[in-house]
Amino acid sequence: MKLFAVLFEDERQDAAAIRKEYLGRHFTFLEENAASIKTAGPLNREDDTFAGGLWLVEAESSDDVDRLVKKDPFWSAGLRKSVQILAWNRVFADGRRL
Repeated sequence: MKLFAVLFEDERQDAAAIRKEYLGRHFTFLEENAASIKTAGPLNREDDTFAGGLWLVEAESSDDVDRLVKKDPFWSAGLRKSVQILAWNRVFADGRRL
């Protein structure tokens, strides 16, 4: 298995309304996929407005991650402007090299 960083960009004027309507379903989705989605959370600008989100996902391939992304209620609701799926190699954690 590989680790992937998934970067979401949200740039819709109605993003707050979409987020509010779909947040419960989004959290349920994250919980149901916790074996793959190791951590997730929003990204905010300095003025504390939402900018998007970040996931760390364990999967066999970026195609597997892409399929997972497209099952997220936030994706199907049109919240996400874009997504980047990048392979990530952990080389430093807890103050030391791995």
